[in-house]
Amino acid sequence: MATINVFECYYAGRCEYNGVERRAAQVCLVSDSECGQIKYEVTVSFFPHETEDDFRISYDAMGSRTLYEGKGRRSKKREAEYTETIESTAQEIAREMGGEIDFGKPLIEARRG
Repeated sequence: MATINVFECYYAGRCEYNGVERRAAQVCLVSDSECGQIKYEVTVSFFPHETEDDFRISYDAMGSRTLYEGKGRRSKKREAEYTETIESTAQEIAREMGGEIDFGKPLIEARRG
């Protein structure tokens, strides 16, 4: 299976999860493809971010939402559509986890794959 982070960025955020205060979130648009099947999902992972250079991802505070799953292959057009909605989808996932993401405060420059 080919897994690609179509979009990835770290943002300031807040969430308390498993008794640990999280101060940042990793937001990704992930594409998985295999044997003519494609899946796109948005993932959010909150992490402690105790110092400026602390990017330890903790996989216990993670949520995701599948945007599309079916026959096909990677599509630049579809990826552009999903990238436009990534903030609202990620914020919904964050709220379901009791957190919030500050998209106005990226901690790194966004990476695209």
